[in-house]
Amino acid sequence: MPASGPSRRRQGSAARRQARWALAAVATGAFCVQLDSFALNSALPVIRAELHGSAAAAAWAVSGYLLAAGSLMPVAGRLGDLYGRRRMLLVGLVLFATAASLCALAPSLPILVAARVLQGAGGALIMPVGLALLTNVSPPGEEGRRVGGHRAIGRALGLAGVATVCGPFLGGVLASSVSWRVVFWLTVPPAGIAALCALRAPASRAADPRPLDVIGAVTATGALACLARWLQQPTDGLWGAAAALLGALLGALFVRAERRAARQHQGGHRSPVPLLDPSLFRNRRYLALTAAGAVANAATVALLYVLPLLLSRGQGWPAPGAEPVLLAPAAALAVGGPLAGRVRPAAAVRVMALCLFTAAAALCALGWAAAGAGMAAGTGFTARAAAAITATTATMTTPTATTATTAIAATVAAAALGVAGGLALAGTQAVVRRERAGAASGVTKAVMTATAGLELTAGGGAGPSLALPAAACLVTGGALVLVRVRVRQRQPGRRQ
Repeated sequence: MPASGPSRRRQGSAARRQARWALAAVATGAFCVQLDSFALNSALPVIRAELHGSAAAAAWAVSGYLLAAGSLMPVAGRLGDLYGRRRMLLVGLVLFATAASLCALAPSLPILVAARVLQGAGGALIMPVGLALLTNVSPPGEEGRRVGGHRAIGRALGLAGVATVCGPFLGGVLASSVSWRVVFWLTVPPAGIAALCALRAPASRAADPRPLDVIGAVTATGALACLARWLQQPTDGLWGAAAALLGALLGALFVRAERRAARQHQGGHRSPVPLLDPSLFRNRRYLALTAAGAVANAATVALLYVLPLLLSRGQGWPAPGAEPVLLAPAAALAVGGPLAGRVRPAAAVRVMALCLFTAAAALCALGWAAAGAGMAAGTGFTARAAAAITATTATMTTPTATTATTAIAATVAAAALGVAGGLALAGTQAVVRRERAGAASGVTKAVMTATAGLELTAGGGAGPSLALPAAACLVTGGALVLVRVRVRQRQPGRRQ
């Protein structure tokens, strides 16, 4: 017997309440993950001094976290699809909070590194599983459930964007004025609150009785871990070469295992479903948004690295004096996620291309301001280019004008990259099957994390530059336009 009108309204109201609890859990969890991802770098000197470790050993407190998070994300997303997204989100939040407590209590550097690896595993569960949960439980918007989940993901990413920008400054201030241990204690209460919210969220899982592809999961995790290890220290002699070789071998084994699992799955055998859905690699919009999102994420990392250096060193300000100027880029990056959630899935590729073109122009303007201020290092501009720009603009540029140019360019770049990053995560969820949302989200997050690692190592000891991500944004935006034009010429009657 169909439900009556009042009954349907009560059910709809209950579903919306549960979806709000899911949004609160995912947004708070994403905030914790991003905060711990970006807050510890500035606290490393204090940690190294207190725990009496070398610079290389202390760096593993960051590297270990990124290794675990990046390598486990594809598997974590698939675990959520198979065994329940709310359940895996709860596991991730509890693991993250427990590991943060262990980090805060760590008496030595090896224990801190081990706890950080455990925390990275928790973060790997929170992000892809949480995004897939929102995709599946959000109430439909005006255009259906996909749009409802799309917008919910955008709102969650907005809060995560605040942590992304504020993390480095908050970590530095707490480590120098209070204690580096407070940086970890800071995320424990929010993670606990997120777990309580997750308990009230609706359950969600794929209707797929087949088990996890264990061989694919092991080889994929191993290959990504080796890749991440090599990205951390690509010039590390024998160890770096061994990591790259082992990663290539495990990657080849993974491809072979996935092909065999796909053939057996298509043949109707009761074998594990492939870890990566082969249809993902035939989904043009998914591939385009994932690749463009990886470029945007790498550019965001470069911007967050160069901008504080430019404001504090290039302008001759003390580091605290640069913080007010960073409020506008921080707000722009945080607003990017909700704005991305408002973009229709059908228009995601077009808007992504526009964002990349805008970011490329803004990063070039920021590099111009940096070179004009005499800070060629760290921007990708050569000393000769910096001298030419400085000589040309010496009579027309004042410190105030340069500061204004820097603030405006950084804000525009942050806004464009924030929308692009949000589109990569929310848009890819809107163009895949809901039952494989976790696996798709895990792949996208892993690719974005690996590309950010490439950007960090591309500049060597000088750190990331602005020239490289600006060029990458320009080329990728052009590629999106060309691919879209070719697709429309071949299939004029089909919307891509």
